[in-house]
Amino acid sequence: MSQAKSGDTVRIHYTGTLKSGETFDSSDGRDPLEFVVGSGQIIPGLDVAIPGMVVGDKKTVEIACADAYGETNSEARQSVPRGEIPDNIPLEIGTQLQMQTPQGQVVHVTVAEVTDAEVTLDANHPLAGKDLIFAIEMVGIDAA
Repeated sequence: MSQAKSGDTVRIHYTGTLKSGETFDSSDGRDPLEFVVGSGQIIPGLDVAIPGMVVGDKKTVEIACADAYGETNSEARQSVPRGEIPDNIPLEIGTQLQMQTPQGQVVHVTVAEVTDAEVTLDANHPLAGKDLIFAIEMVGIDAA
């Protein structure tokens, strides 16, 4: 039976949880996640857990935030005058929005704070600063 190695296309089922036990993502009820090992298509901490696995292997890996979505970056938070945001945009805390930079790049942000004067938008990934736990099962390997 072949072991997964860098360059192979693999398929895994997974459940991602936080240390609190809260599930943030899962392939349950969906097709398995397919990616090329070592290509940077998934977070680094999960990518390095795959080599050596064979079809049918299951394991749980703990991934520090530095090897997942990184630490929270305070510079990724920006306060915007409330009057600059159109009235039809929902501003409940936790609402995810898309903004466009002056260069035309789309940036995903989350409403982090709302006052009468301004709205604080956070461009950090929602899982930044969090250690993650993945339960994974190898379901397919296509050798490179």
